Amino acid sequence: MNNMKLTRQSLDLIKSASTISIPSADIFELPEKVLQFGTGVLLRGLPDYYIDKANKQKIFNGRVVVVKSTSGSTNEFDLQDGLYTHCIKGIENEVLKENYVINASVSRVLSAAEQWQEVLDCAASTDIKIIISNTTEVGIVLLETDRVNATPPASFPGKLLACLYHRYKVFNGTPESGLVIVPTELLVNNGNKLQEIVVQLAKINQLEESFIQWLQQENDFCNSLVDRIVPGALSASAQDELEASFGYQDPLAIMSETYSLWAIETKREKTKELLSFYQADDTVIITESIEKFRELKLRLLNGTHTFSCGLAYLSGFELVNQAMQHEGMHSFISSLMLEEIVPCVVSESITQQEAKAFATSVINRFANPYIQHKWLSITLQYTGKMKMRNVPLLLKHYALKEEAPKYMAMGFAAYLLFMKTVGEEHGKYYGSRNGERYLIQDEHAAYFYKLWKDNKPGQVVQSVLSNVGLWDTDLHALPGFTEAVTNFILSNADGKTIIL
Repeated sequence: MNNMKLTRQSLDLIKSASTISIPSADIFELPEKVLQFGTGVLLRGLPDYYIDKANKQKIFNGRVVVVKSTSGSTNEFDLQDGLYTHCIKGIENEVLKENYVINASVSRVLSAAEQWQEVLDCAASTDIKIIISNTTEVGIVLLETDRVNATPPASFPGKLLACLYHRYKVFNGTPESGLVIVPTELLVNNGNKLQEIVVQLAKINQLEESFIQWLQQENDFCNSLVDRIVPGALSASAQDELEASFGYQDPLAIMSETYSLWAIETKREKTKELLSFYQADDTVIITESIEKFRELKLRLLNGTHTFSCGLAYLSGFELVNQAMQHEGMHSFISSLMLEEIVPCVVSESITQQEAKAFATSVINRFANPYIQHKWLSITLQYTGKMKMRNVPLLLKHYALKEEAPKYMAMGFAAYLLFMKTVGEEHGKYYGSRNGERYLIQDEHAAYFYKLWKDNKPGQVVQSVLSNVGLWDTDLHALPGFTEAVTNFILSNADGKTIIL
């Protein structure tokens, strides 16, 4: 077994160097231009990918300081000088595309819990121009008890406010000291929402009006949309293949598909200049409106994921690509997208042809044999995703026709079956698939536990659909939808694996 670690010093010793993108020594001397909240694979597989690519083309010429907000050590990154391998695999036009990149965009990783002053110092650096985040959809929330002088504040908006306030004071609120802030959380108008929360929190903390004006006028909070499937760490076999091919170990290695898109919304020319990494790849799109890209991705890719994950998992499939090899599941996903979702996304800015083309590309991406994307991972915060991604589709469907959408109803029914809790231990709730327990990671798990425990299936369906607090609307009022959902649940009420 090879014991060589991936570090800055080991780069010259890598085998088969001609088949992997290796950073040159001068990249390590570039200034830190980006403060990034989050160490997750999506950030490392998309924004950091573009920044690394631009640096290697001598375009952006800046590195990323990463803030780790969750508990745990930064040692893995420290031991590898921030380096990690990015394996990019997919099928394009029926041809295998395979690319390996050693990403050198990350200069260092700071722990918010243990190195908060260093985070603040970094935020006040003259070189820092951009803040990027991905703290999941539930990360951009207002925590009214958060305080700007905490070490650190509890929420991400609180941490961001503290960083901006510190920068404001260091630079005396000059217009030039404002930053470009690009959240990548999958929320509609994520930049606008983040700014609104940060301003509200500033008022709660009774910060001076001049700072709030600077916050709103000199900082550009950009709505953005990211689209790339980055399931995470390599499989054991892919990890072995990587080590054998290049002769080093890398526990931070990640896998992604070949497809990628980052759409960033701004009306400021200065922002476009600062985000110069877009010049390295035409799949970074800086535009005055990202609505078209957001709607296609949110509904056809993410919405399909959410309508399908419970059904696929309860049908016995662990991975997305496995389900696409099954005739019934493939048919469900294709029909859901092409027959029910596509008509709902067609608009003044999106033609039917564009929607169908995007849906077809998503089907191909789901079938990518190199992406080990787990259905169970997609069920994380299932209820919130169903509300944000799919309830608008349901309402749009009924605006177009007064009949229950068959595939959406099946997907919603499978969601309710997935949320059927069979046990609770230490505040964690578990469902069962063929006698095998799985963890339900949803903030509403306790609600469903009690509901399923005290009611029959038909009552569960009616209670959930009529719960305006969950959906901000009464789904029970949609003609025929309650009946369609109930019928599917009753036909699968024995608790065995669903067979499509």
